Amino acid sequence: MSRSIFMLVVLVAATLAAASEGGISAEAPADYWHGAVQEDIQLLLSFALGILFVRSAETIFDESTEGHRQHKKLELMERRIEIREMSGQQTADGVALEKHVEAGDGTCEAVMSLQQIEESLNQLGSDGTVELDRLKQVLVKIGMNAIDADTVLDTSQSDGKIKISEFMAWLSAKSGKLQCVGWKDNIILATDSYKFSHWKQYPPGTEYVYSYFESRGCDRGWDEVVFFGLQYFLKRYLLGAVISREKIDEAEALCSEHFNGEGLFYKEGFEYILEKHGGKLPISIKAIPEGMVMPTRTALFTMVNTDPKCFWLTNFLETLLVQVWYPMTVCSNSRYQKLSIHESLEATGNDFWAIPGGSVFKLHDFGFRGVSSVESAALGGAAHLVNFLGTDTVAALLCTKKYYHSKQAAGNSIPASEHSTITSWGVEGEVDAMKNMLEKYPTGIVACVSDSFDVFKACREYWGSSLKDLIKGRISGDSWGRLVVRPDSGDPTETCVQILSILCEQFKEDVTVTTTGHKLLPAYIRVIQGDGVDYESIPKILGTLKDAGYAADNMVFGSGGALLQKLNRDTFKCAFKCSEITVNGVARVVFKDPITDKGKASKKGRLTVQRAADTAKSSEEDVYKPRQDENGTPGGEGFLHYTANGQYVTVASGRGDPEKDLLVEVFRDGVLLKDWTLEEIRRRADIPNGPFSQTS
Repeated sequence: MSRSIFMLVVLVAATLAAASEGGISAEAPADYWHGAVQEDIQLLLSFALGILFVRSAETIFDESTEGHRQHKKLELMERRIEIREMSGQQTADGVALEKHVEAGDGTCEAVMSLQQIEESLNQLGSDGTVELDRLKQVLVKIGMNAIDADTVLDTSQSDGKIKISEFMAWLSAKSGKLQCVGWKDNIILATDSYKFSHWKQYPPGTEYVYSYFESRGCDRGWDEVVFFGLQYFLKRYLLGAVISREKIDEAEALCSEHFNGEGLFYKEGFEYILEKHGGKLPISIKAIPEGMVMPTRTALFTMVNTDPKCFWLTNFLETLLVQVWYPMTVCSNSRYQKLSIHESLEATGNDFWAIPGGSVFKLHDFGFRGVSSVESAALGGAAHLVNFLGTDTVAALLCTKKYYHSKQAAGNSIPASEHSTITSWGVEGEVDAMKNMLEKYPTGIVACVSDSFDVFKACREYWGSSLKDLIKGRISGDSWGRLVVRPDSGDPTETCVQILSILCEQFKEDVTVTTTGHKLLPAYIRVIQGDGVDYESIPKILGTLKDAGYAADNMVFGSGGALLQKLNRDTFKCAFKCSEITVNGVARVVFKDPITDKGKASKKGRLTVQRAADTAKSSEEDVYKPRQDENGTPGGEGFLHYTANGQYVTVASGRGDPEKDLLVEVFRDGVLLKDWTLEEIRRRADIPNGPFSQTS
């Protein structure tokens, strides 16, 4: 069906909508274009024109000749003139169409909203159908050829009606408009609803609002956090001119629908940013360098407006930027598991720590399917790659390349089976499926799920017997390869012990013993546990294996939802709080100190984060002391907030030394001032004797 025919179908939908409004009888098709229709013709054509707009397109028609383009432009102009003359009026869309055609700016495409068409059809009845004869007669009446009109019959019901949903599917397919619906960012709408009302709530004369972000502790008992992910949000959402007239209008329209009453949306404020700053956000952000491991209860980034007329903007951006809790928490979660794996490797005799040895491939990211969105997978997966090199989350590779300057893929993976590729061979064919894996991937590392029916039988009779020579032959001459056996069910600790026991027995001629007396499988075979793996189960599994006499290097782990999803903002109790405002040129400290929760007391004034060794204190009175009860001083006393380990101090109330501040300005007025690479972030975040801190 041609594009011109598709335009006629849109007019059909408009006709049906007009008919519904005007009460035209479906039982009188012969009178359809006479009488009552004439009374509604202006409504009909105005509606049709209202859902039609024209836009430039680089490639619209299969034909690319200049003559064809001129023909289409002329056809479109004639159609607009005809519609305008018939309707007796010129709508705003008609004016836009006329100007566009007369400008001669290349080829044009007629585009209409399928959603609007469907809404119009639904007005004709409550049962989700429309009379087939009525629809077909209109199609023919407005010029569709009989062959195209007859194709509508293919989607009809036997009772002479057609389902609107089926007609819309047919229409979409015929129009060639089947495509994904993209999400267009609007920074004005990337906030909580109540933020729109806050610009009226600050004290009169407010010029600057200064706020900070921190972790107030950890519900898992961890006392350190890896700061990571702010750069993604800055590059993804804040750089350059992010305020436009289109975005302001969109936000204004949505707010008028969303709120009861007028005056909440601060249109003038956003227009000021557009006109005064060219759409760039007048904000300064200082942050701890990404990848740095900091104790909890330390300021991690601060933010303040740079234009006194935009005092309201600082905390308006809280909603979006506080989402840094997610990559920071994933990164910390991943690092703590790296620590436990490293400790177990060390305790069971590992002596090779450089890549690819040590911990760097010991925790593989299986989390893509287990997170809430593709963006979560990208950002959470990138956070894991700060600590490890193993991942199956492809989105993370794109994220690190685009936002953290990875020169190549930041993680690696291998060919691996899933249950469908093994069970499709049947119970009796399981061994053949496993043999197929070894033969199709004769070199390098390959992983095979082995618990489809009986994991212990698979390890003893298949891997350890009938396929044993194929496995051993993977390391021969210049060829190197490894099979990784994957159990995927049962109690992880018990299953891993039993599997290692079987494999060490079946391959005992090549099993070695580490310096600590623990058994180690030959290099051509290992085990990966990918079910029930998290920060608690890993040390439990490795501890049990150690006690049973098996080295940690026998194991690799895969983790999905527990790595990227089983955490939240309260895992590290992340909060963003205002600590200072400036009113009529005078700075005031701001804080909260609820008597009902001492843990939510916030810091006061401008902040610096300094090394404790570089920070002098004149007396013990300088050290922060929280109030103990309702009779204490609100906000506590003192300004030196020392970390629990005594290594760092957040200096509050503007008493810090800017020269010693670990917070670095990373963003100002729409411009990125620091652009960290994944390579340097990995070095900062690495554990002692870790893979990214090795010299060779």
